[in-house]
Amino acid sequence: MAAAVAPARVFLEVRTRLQSALLILGDPREGGMPLEVSVTPFSLRMQTPAGCTELWLPAEVRLVPSSCRGLRHVAGEGLHLRLQARAEVCRKLFSVFNQSSQAQECYTFYCQSCGEVIIKDRKLQRVLPLPAENWAALVDEWCCHPIPFANKPLHPRDNDCFTGDSFFLVNLRSDLQQPRPEVAPAETCCFSSENHLKLTPKANTKVICKRCKVMLGETMSSETTKFYMTEIIIQPSERHFPIIPRSQFVQSVIAQCLVELSSARSTFRFTVQGHDGKVYILLWLLNSDSLVIESLESSTSIQKFPLLENLPKADSSSAWNAIKILYQPCIKSRNEKLASSWESDISVHCLTLPSATCLELLLILSRSNAALPQSLRCMNSFQVVMGTWNCPGIFETQNSAYGRSKTAI
Repeated sequence: MAAAVAPARVFLEVRTRLQSALLILGDPREGGMPLEVSVTPFSLRMQTPAGCTELWLPAEVRLVPSSCRGLRHVAGEGLHLRLQARAEVCRKLFSVFNQSSQAQECYTFYCQSCGEVIIKDRKLQRVLPLPAENWAALVDEWCCHPIPFANKPLHPRDNDCFTGDSFFLVNLRSDLQQPRPEVAPAETCCFSSENHLKLTPKANTKVICKRCKVMLGETMSSETTKFYMTEIIIQPSERHFPIIPRSQFVQSVIAQCLVELSSARSTFRFTVQGHDGKVYILLWLLNSDSLVIESLESSTSIQKFPLLENLPKADSSSAWNAIKILYQPCIKSRNEKLASSWESDISVHCLTLPSATCLELLLILSRSNAALPQSLRCMNSFQVVMGTWNCPGIFETQNSAYGRSKTAI
């Protein structure tokens, strides 16, 4: 008996700024298969021996069938073609650098990995972005007198939450009566000139989740704790903990950080280093204006193009924001010269995460790269990744808490 023929797959990337689209469709098997394609402004229709696959586009996206060009067949992938696309999509980016608390609600901080409550019923009165790392030098250039607050750390008060590029700073003094995360022993300690016990930068102690033992952050002082955004979920206290796949959460948070940093600081190259100071990944943001539209009805499609595999099952007209990234791993002494040159380049921004999360992110990038068609996986010496940054439940609460939101099409 002949094997059943798999239905045709559809993968469509729309560049909203360029008003162009890349369409990949067909069966990946060598030799191809009979395929009849019909492109309309509102939909794509593929007729194969296995049946008919029809993909309706979102209302904001319209194709221009007469603009089809560059039609070619790529062995193992299917048909590739480019065409014009009119995408009238209004995307509001809520920057972490312009955050304000609109409502003084009570919030609960959860460990994202296991749901353990880290801070319960915290009333956030102020949510403020931290300045850039070199803010003191910049201020010194503009002032004609000594700066009284130069080189002084910024510590949040009891009901404050300060946000950095990839972390939150909160004051835990008011939570002494509540269960607190474990603090790993400090590596080294030193005494300041005033004979007060003081932690050196390398001696910041790890903050560990009591339940799953994941590193959540580091203690910056006796009262201030830094929590990494990739490890914490903040929700209004009346809501329940959202169950989100770990890889989806990390991918969405990192993508959101890259988009916001590139928009706020015109920075497009990043080094991802662990809390131990080692560089794990080099990232180069190519664009953040892509819409990924894919047929989700076939499990075969998910196996070949699993960019959306962790997203909720949606109808065929679903479109998701995506970013395109070039990356290079730097583990096991790989790309040492390139990493060294990037570290010394002032245009490259550094993101610090727990070392274990850096390895998780590298695995996510590798998996996402393998999910792309073979012809799209490499660019020069870099590997290419398309990552979605629509993660339901991650940024919904931040509309009122710290300025972030889920971006939906």
